[in-house]
Amino acid sequence: MSLAERLGEAQQRIANATLAAKRELDSVTLIVVTKNHPAQLVLDLIDLGMRDFGENRDQEAAPKALEVRAGSDIEHRWHFIGQLQSNKVKSVVTYANSIHSLDRESLLDALGKATLERNTPLDVFIQLNLTDDEARGGIRDGELLPFAEKVLGHPGLNLVGVMGVAALDNNLERDFGLIRAASEKLQTVKPEAKLISAGMSEDFETAIAFGATHLRIGSAITGKRQY
Repeated sequence: MSLAERLGEAQQRIANATLAAKRELDSVTLIVVTKNHPAQLVLDLIDLGMRDFGENRDQEAAPKALEVRAGSDIEHRWHFIGQLQSNKVKSVVTYANSIHSLDRESLLDALGKATLERNTPLDVFIQLNLTDDEARGGIRDGELLPFAEKVLGHPGLNLVGVMGVAALDNNLERDFGLIRAASEKLQTVKPEAKLISAGMSEDFETAIAFGATHLRIGSAITGKRQY
């Protein structure tokens, strides 16, 4: 199956899922995760109409973003979706339009400092920890509102919503329900922060049913990754 065919199939599945959820199609943003694929794949996807791309390692994303910018003058957006090391923040904020993985105070402090000079605030999603394991990355439910208040204290950051990853060996409805509940809780301190980054190649249709606004889909569109 070609790249265009895989993309078309994913888009049709998204359309069917939004219809089933009684939602508008334009309420869902498809982010194609292009990690471990060359810049040319991103350029091909831009030619196919895609504008949102996800990466999870700055070492790969920074040069790729430069190469894509040199190869296309069509406006597009980069979403950083992986765990972000504080020492990579200065690099990431030069090309990323949004960070989906704000998961700890040390990263918040680094992002706050790095974005003070930005003309427009950087969009950020708070990454949730849906488990009972405190060692896992992400903000736990009881910490969400205090952490959100700290995010709101940084003028260079625009808090837009929450991000979560459902465990494939768990109950998807339970995890996506927790993500939706966290989103509703976040809106009590910032009503505009309604975005939900959730859903990947294996589970995005269920995520849409639970209100996901940003889907992070990789292999279902890009095919086998190049290592």
